[in-house]
Amino acid sequence: MKGIILCGGSGTRLWPISRTLYPKQFVKLFDDKSLFQLTVERNADLCKSFLIVSNAEQYFLAIDQLEELNIRSFNVNNSRFFLEPVGRNTAPAIALACLSLSPDEIVLVSPSDHLIKNIKEYKKTIANAETLAKEGYLVTFGITPTYPETGYGYIQARCKDTKNVFFDVEMFHEKPDLETATKYLEENSKFNTQNSKLFFWNSGMFMFKAGVFLAELKAHAPEIYEACVVAFNEKKVDNSTIRIQHQHMETIPSESIDYAVMEKSKNVKVVKCDFSWNDLGSFASLYNEFQQDEHGNALMANATPILIDSKNNLIISEDRFVGTIGVNDLIIVDTNDALLVAKKEDAQKVKELVSKLNSTNSNLLAFHNTVHRPWGTYTVLEDGKGYKIKKIMVKPGKRLSLQKHMHRNEHWIVVSGTATVTVGNETRYVRPNESTYIKMGEVHRLANDGKIPVILIEAQVGEYTGEDDIVRIDDDFKRE
Repeated sequence: MKGIILCGGSGTRLWPISRTLYPKQFVKLFDDKSLFQLTVERNADLCKSFLIVSNAEQYFLAIDQLEELNIRSFNVNNSRFFLEPVGRNTAPAIALACLSLSPDEIVLVSPSDHLIKNIKEYKKTIANAETLAKEGYLVTFGITPTYPETGYGYIQARCKDTKNVFFDVEMFHEKPDLETATKYLEENSKFNTQNSKLFFWNSGMFMFKAGVFLAELKAHAPEIYEACVVAFNEKKVDNSTIRIQHQHMETIPSESIDYAVMEKSKNVKVVKCDFSWNDLGSFASLYNEFQQDEHGNALMANATPILIDSKNNLIISEDRFVGTIGVNDLIIVDTNDALLVAKKEDAQKVKELVSKLNSTNSNLLAFHNTVHRPWGTYTVLEDGKGYKIKKIMVKPGKRLSLQKHMHRNEHWIVVSGTATVTVGNETRYVRPNESTYIKMGEVHRLANDGKIPVILIEAQVGEYTGEDDIVRIDDDFKRE
């Protein structure tokens, strides 16, 4: 079995801890591991290798997190990355991955941003699904609802199996209102005989033969299938990385696997899941997964908060101390550059805030103060009119692109490590407490040829200090 891991999505519902360039699947929320890492771990002994579909911007972030897991201890040696220059939803992402496989290969499709517990039961469910997939069915995984959730899609099914494991799918339902979701749970409470109707949460997980899915996609969404075939045939392959070209990716219609295939096919089964599952689609759902104190407060902070007469709050803070007095049922999320305060019951409205923020300050949606790059990280310390100050960390053996800037000058002061600096035709070492200056328009490069990280302070001065003021001449990471 091959594992297809979907790493797309912008994670806006968990803003500000999740950003476009650092979405929730890469945020380390549980035991210093990300949801992406946990997805790899639970599937590592089920799948002989992985096909990881990712946005090109997040590729090196995923690579770093795989290395943290010690790749050799997992069966991902032969895994491949599919890099999408732009997202086109789940149907094209899965199709592109399946086009690289033999038609009879069974694939397990897993979103990378879900939390699953009770791994023993999870593996049992996967085995049940594999039985159906081998018979040529498209298999989806249904979660038994425990409350009338309005943020999930639902699967309406009917039991044809005396063990109540395999169900025929009758219909997919959009995210319902509260009244409708309540009716679904009432229907479930009446389930007691064979062929009774039952409603499941749609988990977004799937299993099928690669060829079966592609045939169903061709039958029900031929425009997506044909565009994916063209894009796949024009791909660029670099070792274990498959890059889909931008001009071909843009021609693929954006559609989910549910709309494109699952809702139209007559060949769909759903497997009942009895493991704990949470898609962490809001801060309210995240609150339920954190350990809570005797007053119902869930805390994730480097500096222990002090809470007086405060109950049932979710408090997340990266650095600052948080104190509360007499507040209940709040979400308080404090990052270096943004603060969110909301009633827990309004957690789903974060996406409304994000929509408004997008028209006024898109940078706050795109990245944190600390931004991950394939060569290391940079942290914006101060950003003022005509200047910007950063802390830059370059990993051993890595180097930035050979580049130039059209609107700014740069001053570099090395704090630790030894930087190899190229300016024009001259290359020299810059050691701690030494500095260098790059004039506007000069071709330059920063590299770390040593064994420890290079840390430096960069002061940019110019009329424009935006991140897009960069002309790459040569780049180890094949970025545009």
